[in-house]
Order: sequence, then structure tokens, then C-alpha cells
Amino acid sequence: MIYTKFSIEELKDKLHNCLNEERYIHSLGVMEMSVKLAKEYNLDEEKAMLAGLLHDCAKCFSKTELLKYSDLFEDCEKLTVKTWHAPVGAIIAKSDYDINDDEILSAIRWHTIGKNNMSDFEKIIFLADKIEHRTREIEFREKIESVLNTSHNLDLALLKSFKITIKSLLKRNLPICYQTVDVYNSLLEKVNDSI
Repeated sequence: MIYTKFSIEELKDKLHNCLNEERYIHSLGVMEMSVKLAKEYNLDEEKAMLAGLLHDCAKCFSKTELLKYSDLFEDCEKLTVKTWHAPVGAIIAKSDYDINDDEILSAIRWHTIGKNNMSDFEKIIFLADKIEHRTREIEFREKIESVLNTSHNLDLALLKSFKITIKSLLKRNLPICYQTVDVYNSLLEKVNDSI
């Protein structure tokens, strides 16, 4: 299936022009990790490559540019500018990068705060963003990767990721989106029910 009119090299060039160097390197890392996880979980590798590469396509937009799309934000997303690029990114991936697949767009949309009942595809993009090897700190990513490697369970890995993120936000006295807490609670219940 064709998910965009652009080649991967054309997409990389377009993206490189829109991001700073560190964010571009991170995006390449997420692309690589997304493909790796797609292989491991028998998901569409081409879709994973596109979602991973483009997940942060709006990350370097100014606050003013992002606010033009504020009607897309969940109420709790309005608490911090750090989450705004995700809903905007889904729109930009469609309009500027010609992505025409709803699952790719949804994975981009929810890669920051998460949502309940994510598909396995959305889960791998969310996790790839946290554990890519190019820019993420080894201590953080190894905690999540060890859960994936020992359990091969995406929900357990997501739960670990949310635990780490919530602890970090609390430690830094930053706001926590209530949707993230809701996803954490739902994952905890799901994991406990399966034990």
C-alpha cells in the first residue's frame, strides 16, 4: 500500500529542513526503533518507518504556530507546551507530508500523552519515542527495554514508561495530564487482570 506520494529520502529532506539537528537525529532514531519493534511484533514496517520518522514533525514549531491549532488539544494538553506538537504533528503529517493512513496519523497524535485502548501499532511508536538509541539516555531506555525483552508484552513496557514519566514529572514539579494518569490506571488494571 502507498501511504504517501513522497519517497523516504524526500521525507527525510523535508523533515531535516523543519527540525533542529538534535530533533532530526532523534526522529531518525525513532524511525529505526519503530521498524525494529514492528518486525518483532509482526506489524507493518513501512508504516512504522513513516510514523517514527514523522512523529515530531511539528516539534520545532513556535508556540504561536502551535497555538493556531489549539482547538485540537485535549484540555489537559493545554497545561504544557511540550505536548502540543503531537496533535499538530498529525495534521502536518497529513497536509505537508501527504500521509494518508489513519493509524500512522493516530500514532503521531497520541505519542506524548497516550490514550486508552491504543493499538499495538500506536504502542510501538509511543515506545520507540522513549527508547530510541540515538538520543535517549541509556538508564531510562534500558528500564523499558528490559521489560520488553523479558516479557515481550507491550502493555507492561508502556506501564513502565508511564511510571517513569509520571515520577519524573512529579520530581520536577511539572503538570501531569489527567489523560496520562487515566491511561496509566487502565494499563495497571489490564496488566493485573492478566496475571
